[in-house]
Amino acid sequence: MAYEFAGESALDYLPCRYGQSKLLFRGPKRKLEGAYAAVLGGTETYGKFVAEPFPALVEAQIGLPVVNFGYMNAGADVFSGEPELIDACSKARVTVIQIMGAQNMSNRFYAVHPRRNDRFLRASNLMKTIFREIDFTEFHFTRHMLSALKAVSEEKYALVEGELKAAWVARMRVLLQKIKGKTVLLWISQDGRDSGDGLGYDPLMVDADMIAAVRPYATELVCVMPSDASRRAGTEGMLFAPLEAPAAAVMPGPRVHEEVADALAPVMKRLLKP
Repeated sequence: MAYEFAGESALDYLPCRYGQSKLLFRGPKRKLEGAYAAVLGGTETYGKFVAEPFPALVEAQIGLPVVNFGYMNAGADVFSGEPELIDACSKARVTVIQIMGAQNMSNRFYAVHPRRNDRFLRASNLMKTIFREIDFTEFHFTRHMLSALKAVSEEKYALVEGELKAAWVARMRVLLQKIKGKTVLLWISQDGRDSGDGLGYDPLMVDADMIAAVRPYATELVCVMPSDASRRAGTEGMLFAPLEAPAAAVMPGPRVHEEVADALAPVMKRLLKP
């Protein structure tokens, strides 16, 4: 499923591009001029199946346009390689950077698609040497591949996990250093939400030590743990076609987006003051 296309979805995401970027973001398209804020992020920021994702809710609370640069299944690399997006964020009054998982980045063990970061492209010779028993041509997605590696050998999987964690810290530092101006790291922790693949919870592999390693490069850090009530709400209030129900069930619903916006807005208001 190509998530960046609305297809037969019950929602029109008004997909748009900015400048020469090949990335397709959720609209409506905003003018990158005057006073505005920006949000870089992945699935949660995009707000799949949600009529008003948290960037739109924050906009209503702070009284300033908020550009949604959320991209489905994004890793940090996809933004670092887009000079026009980095420039747009640097010109924003405040930029929020959602903490994204570590699995969707190219690294010493495997390569991912440059835009569809959840797509597994190929294993490196190092990976093939360590996991000789694995046929990597069977995999198309990073999580499927990683869950298979862990099932074969948790000890060898730990080597890959360690590489991904180190790469994540390095890439996030680079991304934060590229963006000039005030920045807010947003950690939406899904701890306690069953991922179903044995790998853990989103953002995958990210822990407190990794956050601490990149925290000095951001102006503020906002942590949001969705409440039990928002989790129990499930897909309530989400808009999706019947065939999209399984995908909607594992994504944050409107209640989660409201909680994220309520946590972000006061911090952004404070940073917006002269």
